[in-house]
Amino acid sequence: MIEVNCNPEIDAKKTAGILREIAKDKMGGWVNLPRKNDMGEFVRIKEAAKKINEESEYLVCIGIGGSYLGHRAIIEALRPKFDTEIIYAGNSLSKRELDFALAKVGDHDFSINVISKSGTTLEPAIAFSEFKKKLVEKYGEKEAYDRIYATTDKKQGALHDEAVAFNYHRFVVPDNIGGRYSVLTAVGLLPLAVAGVDVDKLLVGAAEAVETAVEPAIKYAWMRYALGQKRYDTEVFASFEPATMYFNEWLKQLFGESEGKQRQGILPTSVIYSTDLHSLGQFMQDGRRNLFETIVGYPTDELNRKVVQAVRIAHTDGGIPVLDIKVPSFDEKGFGELIYFFELACAMSAKLFGVNPFDQPGVEAYKNELKRLMAEE
Repeated sequence: MIEVNCNPEIDAKKTAGILREIAKDKMGGWVNLPRKNDMGEFVRIKEAAKKINEESEYLVCIGIGGSYLGHRAIIEALRPKFDTEIIYAGNSLSKRELDFALAKVGDHDFSINVISKSGTTLEPAIAFSEFKKKLVEKYGEKEAYDRIYATTDKKQGALHDEAVAFNYHRFVVPDNIGGRYSVLTAVGLLPLAVAGVDVDKLLVGAAEAVETAVEPAIKYAWMRYALGQKRYDTEVFASFEPATMYFNEWLKQLFGESEGKQRQGILPTSVIYSTDLHSLGQFMQDGRRNLFETIVGYPTDELNRKVVQAVRIAHTDGGIPVLDIKVPSFDEKGFGELIYFFELACAMSAKLFGVNPFDQPGVEAYKNELKRLMAEE
């Protein structure tokens, strides 16, 4: 069970109302997902993972933002050992990075998992075009298309229509779950299963969290809100395990994209200790006092436990509010609990700040402006 070391003032009536709003929201499908996962789809995911493992040395996961950060976070943290390696593409517009990924695949056997609700997002669309071309050149159209796994909208969109037309393997991005909340759907479960992560244990952890993580998530959300009201406008997620770097990146997207609207919200950033104590430690200790620190998890070795203790004491004495989130275990079950905890806490926190946790108008504004500039060329 996740534990949080804070006791903020909580408005019980307001909390109950927010929880009802989140559960009833058209994009709140993740709330009960761990207990109501589509078992038919889940079986298909594991069958597809087995097929990919048998046929391919590499699975190229193509997606950006919520389409890749969640599952990459878990894979990088747990570092499962499996014969099929995951390669990521389509998460930037860097031609250099795309060429590097193409070269790494080389002549090896590979499959593609393209993850996009619409199929029109520029970064994954470019990467998919290049890798699909390579796939067809290597295997011919029929076998190539049998190596493409499209995770996309159930009924419509450019990628959906292409997948139907060419008979790609298809998995669903649920209509009622946004990208940054989608790691426990096919968006995350297929690449996780291919990488050797025990997805059954992951979902068990998340299902348990539906019951056990609600109270600590509420406490954490209200504490963030209270700190925000006191002009602590930056949250530093602190981890002591280098392998959790991408989990921090997922947290930054989850909170940044959910909360940062209408000039509201807390800016999420992150550090990995003890490494960053030798670069950002001075600022943390003596810099501006507009930030608070959230320590996620506890190291398992004695030396790092002492580092945690030293950081907590020094930063608290330096005027930084320090929150602790204790994770029950550094494994699939623990990460399942942690994912659900943060999703719920984030949605509640955004509601406390008076914004919609499930849209991203600023991101859409950037996309529209980029389309306009490209059309002018």
